[in-house]
Amino acid sequence: MKSIVSDTMKCNPWPCLFLLLLPFLGLSQAKYEREFRIRESQFPVAALEKAQPYLDGVRRLRFYKEIDSSRQSFEIKFRKDRLNYSVEYSPSGVLEDIEVTIRPNDIPNESWDAIIRHLSNFTDTYKIRKIQQQYPGDAFETDSVTFRNAFQNLLLPEIRYELMIQTGKGKTFKEFEILYDSGGEFLQMRESLPPNYDHVLY
Repeated sequence: MKSIVSDTMKCNPWPCLFLLLLPFLGLSQAKYEREFRIRESQFPVAALEKAQPYLDGVRRLRFYKEIDSSRQSFEIKFRKDRLNYSVEYSPSGVLEDIEVTIRPNDIPNESWDAIIRHLSNFTDTYKIRKIQQQYPGDAFETDSVTFRNAFQNLLLPEIRYELMIQTGKGKTFKEFEILYDSGGEFLQMRESLPPNYDHVLY
């Protein structure tokens, strides 16, 4: 009996491979980032003036510069009401986002389950080092609204979750920052480089 194979059952291997790898293509867009501490005098004046009204009563105030493969930004880190915050500005003083450090049980179950599924598909071995709830500056009407939402730790559709994870073992480990939307859907990823200790002040 002659074997007959329908043309519809044949598959060019390259398109098929693309479809299989589609969920993981975010890795190919990975960016590299490095963060180091700076003096307050090195922080952009425009950004510092905008942030100043919201810094009353904060503790452990620190200033940082962050550089990745395509851009740079500046961060103010502090502790307020027992929570750790990070406020990020562009060099021109535009508020980019506010992040607050949280724990897994602060994330809705459905969102957390989606995040864990993505991590399990990305790598067999990983350790979650930090989770931050992110309030994008361009998602709200004004800076004051963004600060208010962040300081009240509100769960809103506009928020995102940023995870710092470590993969691998021993000297072969790598660290990644992975960003998810409020529903736990993957948005982007970047690899973190070792800190630049030459720029640490104290």
